[in-house]
Amino acid sequence: MAIIDILLPKMGESVAEATITKLVVDPGAAVDADDPIVEIATDKVDSEVPAPEDGTLVEWCVAEGDVVQVGAVIARYDVGGEAVGSGSTTAPASVANDSQPQAAHPNTPPAEVLQATMAPLEEAGAPARKGPSGRFYSPLVRSIAEKEGMSMAELEAIQGSGSEGRVTKKDILAYVANRGAGSVGTAVQAPAPTPASTSAPAPAPALSSSGNTPATSVSGAYDIVEMDRMRKMIADHMVRSVATSPHVTSFVEADVTNMVHWRNANKKAFEQKFGEKLTFTPLIAEAIVKAIRDFPGVNASVDGDKILIHKAIHLGMAAALPSGNLIVPVIKHADQYNLQGLARQVNDLANRARLGKLSPDDIQGGTYTMSNVGTFGNVMGTPIINQPQVGILALGAIRKRPAVLETAHGDVIAIRHMMFLSHSYDHRVVDGMLGGSFVRRVADFLEGFDPQRPLEG
Repeated sequence: MAIIDILLPKMGESVAEATITKLVVDPGAAVDADDPIVEIATDKVDSEVPAPEDGTLVEWCVAEGDVVQVGAVIARYDVGGEAVGSGSTTAPASVANDSQPQAAHPNTPPAEVLQATMAPLEEAGAPARKGPSGRFYSPLVRSIAEKEGMSMAELEAIQGSGSEGRVTKKDILAYVANRGAGSVGTAVQAPAPTPASTSAPAPAPALSSSGNTPATSVSGAYDIVEMDRMRKMIADHMVRSVATSPHVTSFVEADVTNMVHWRNANKKAFEQKFGEKLTFTPLIAEAIVKAIRDFPGVNASVDGDKILIHKAIHLGMAAALPSGNLIVPVIKHADQYNLQGLARQVNDLANRARLGKLSPDDIQGGTYTMSNVGTFGNVMGTPIINQPQVGILALGAIRKRPAVLETAHGDVIAIRHMMFLSHSYDHRVVDGMLGGSFVRRVADFLEGFDPQRPLEG
């Protein structure tokens, strides 16, 4: 047995602290290696800190809601120990007694375990780490199931997206959010309602995957939804941005017909050759990076009365999460990638954003941001600057429209693929000439797209 300190790990470049959002494991609980023991939050990314080895959590050195510096001690942990507190005078005397039922539980006869799975977890005592199917359940998942009053049969029926089919936190929260709609299907047999429960109303649907359930006002005229942590941070960030920067927005309409035709003709060959799907995002990102090279003044930030013009181009790509919240993963050194590299970065960041697997470093250090409002069918928008940057470009939906073309034989009307670009910039340091010229240059690159471009280009 050895008592060790568990430190708050380094979670990425420039990340110095994190907020303790949930203590998953109680003092005295036995923990398997790599099981999550605490949930933390940095800026917009939620993470879990796993147990370093099999052992027992001795005590917490932090509390929920604490803001902790990277490298600080958050817990004391008994590696491989069966009892808590041997050699330690700080562990509560009751901890060792509390751990005895947990240590004895794996010896429960199989018949009793199977019988316990038919009752809610909170009635079956300390829940087993594995269900009758042999699937492992982490302490976090078990605690959520216990809180929601789930039976083991119900938990076993949830489709897991983790390794070896394990049920993750997102899986069980998504199930809880849709529990009233019966999203798991017929695999879970609902118990027959008792006379006392037949008149009870069905559970209110959750607002989002975050699990927030709206409450109804006394008059019934509106629902009251508590902001989750991320929404509060977004609200604060947006208000501070508008209060800090005088926003100006310039609009340009671009004819992207050549780009659209090239992408449609080459997307299958591109995926076969490079193993990446080709969307419009990396093609437009490429044009933005080229325009930033021509107008480096938009790749800047403000420090007091000084303008910091960044040499590296770290391109943020605003993305909406399934919960409805917003996050901005960053393509670091976007100017150093060719089209294949940009496609790979865009797809990787977008996929990990949807799965909630972005690291804190993935959303740090952006110098300029693009936001694709066309994803929602919008033709243009007036985006809010992602501080401390000085510019953000909104990409509108690409639509077919009649347009006037100048030809050697005179003007003609043709069907073209058109899109609006909306550039919001900080008028403290970016004036109309720079802000307008930059977005015009982006449009020029898109309109001048080579329809004979090779895939390797």
